Amino acid sequence: MSGEVIAAPVVGAAPAAAGVVRVTLRHSGRLNAMSRAMWRQLRSVFESIQRSQDVRCVLIEGDGGAFCAGGDISEYPAFRFDAAQLRDFHEGDVWGGLQAMLDCDVPIVAHIAGACMGAGVEIASCCDLRIAGTSARFGAPIAKLGFPMAPREAQLVAGAVGELTARQMLLEAATFSASDMLARGFLSRVVADEQLAVDALGSACRIAALAPQAARMTKQTFRALKVPPALDGCALLAIETIVNGSADPYAYADSAEHREGITAFLAKRPPVF
Repeated sequence: MSGEVIAAPVVGAAPAAAGVVRVTLRHSGRLNAMSRAMWRQLRSVFESIQRSQDVRCVLIEGDGGAFCAGGDISEYPAFRFDAAQLRDFHEGDVWGGLQAMLDCDVPIVAHIAGACMGAGVEIASCCDLRIAGTSARFGAPIAKLGFPMAPREAQLVAGAVGELTARQMLLEAATFSASDMLARGFLSRVVADEQLAVDALGSACRIAALAPQAARMTKQTFRALKVPPALDGCALLAIETIVNGSADPYAYADSAEHREGITAFLAKRPPVF
């Protein structure tokens, strides 16, 4: 079982929840770590939601006691040590899923419990509102695995958590509490763990009860305002230069430290860099 991303209407709270779709990240025994299949499913789910005229709000959450603990590292030896396959993973699977979320005009509320690491932070960064339980933890400690965050993903996370926080996560492998991330402007609010499910659903229901086309237009406006028109071409050119320039950002695939980081994690020992 490589995990799954499931979309289903919220039931049992009608009529308040009419138009709310719950998207669940589910990977049993791995704290909902994202497999390649799950990234592809994430893309398919949000492309379907974007086409629907019936969905008014999305509530995204993890199954069990975690949001998403990162990527499914058990899959990594099969493709990460080849630059072409590594590029395909990040530019196709991962960014395909994240871009579908970013392109979605339907409001997205993140219900964040427990671990929100790496891929979890990336997914949360695509949401409009982020509500966390007091015990939630945040970070992207991939430096311990011997590799950097992919360029598009780093741009996304830095824009959402702030550049200083992103640098701490990626350079220092720092992790943060929910209260830390609230103070840093990443979270909309923090509530007691036992109230999280009710509070997050309540937020989604309040959005769903309002004018759906207005919400979609608001999201389109905020998307356009993220990059002023005069800079739009420059920003796009900058990231494309990094991703597709002469200095291949995925050339580290077969490096010794990349192999050591992943091998050490799977062997449950500290890496030696």
